[in-house]
Amino acid sequence: MMRSGGHAYLLDNQQAEAGRRFNALSTLFDPTTFRHIERLGIGSGWRCWEVGAGGSSVVDWLARKVGPTGRVLATDIDTSWQTSTPRTPVEVRRHDVGVDEPPVEGFDLVHARLVLVHVPDRERALASMIRALRPGGRLLIEDADPALQPLLCPDESGPEQQLANRLRHGFRSLLADRGADLSYGRKLPRLLREAGMQRVEADAYFPLTSPACTALEAATVEQIRGSLVEAGLATNEEIDRHLANVAEGTMDLATAPLISTWGRKP
Repeated sequence: MMRSGGHAYLLDNQQAEAGRRFNALSTLFDPTTFRHIERLGIGSGWRCWEVGAGGSSVVDWLARKVGPTGRVLATDIDTSWQTSTPRTPVEVRRHDVGVDEPPVEGFDLVHARLVLVHVPDRERALASMIRALRPGGRLLIEDADPALQPLLCPDESGPEQQLANRLRHGFRSLLADRGADLSYGRKLPRLLREAGMQRVEADAYFPLTSPACTALEAATVEQIRGSLVEAGLATNEEIDRHLANVAEGTMDLATAPLISTWGRKP
């Protein structure tokens, strides 16, 4: 799968490990996302745009909230992980938020999670999402800030944790080489205010250890194994040793902080 500028995404949705990553991310972050959307007042009849939908957990939850009189538009550059069965009130559409024109509908809610940090033209993407809102519509952007917390194992207590953190550093290098902004999350409140959004607030969620963190790490490393080896950032033997350490379940694995920022269009 290609993105804007012709570069391949590091975490390609068409790889088999993508489904495991989506499941782990849903377990980790859906409760936070749902709490924020509830706070924004979602209800029956709302029109929602889920940007970079990936898996279907958020889309399905939105559909239940808006009911048959509402609408949920789920877009991504790769929609293969969305169910192919038509679901009222859900529409699935292939769309690159950093390149394509935004939908013309006036949405009550536009939401994107772990999307903009990977989009080369983040400024255009954010502007498109704001344009798609109706006056008074709500925007919720949730993105990681790996530079705030760069370690997989904040408690680096032994060689297993040191290897884990070295591989995490390699992962971050690969992301940066592909144009990811590793300090993007902290910028979101300012960017929303500068774009004219009102009532801007933000918070952060930072899981330190859980089975979902372990599942996410295993799937991610399997997905980027070839890139790590090709770039000389790790050997296959080191990756095998790390995955074995992860499988033992004795390390406290963390994620980068997920910064959620929301505001209202005037």
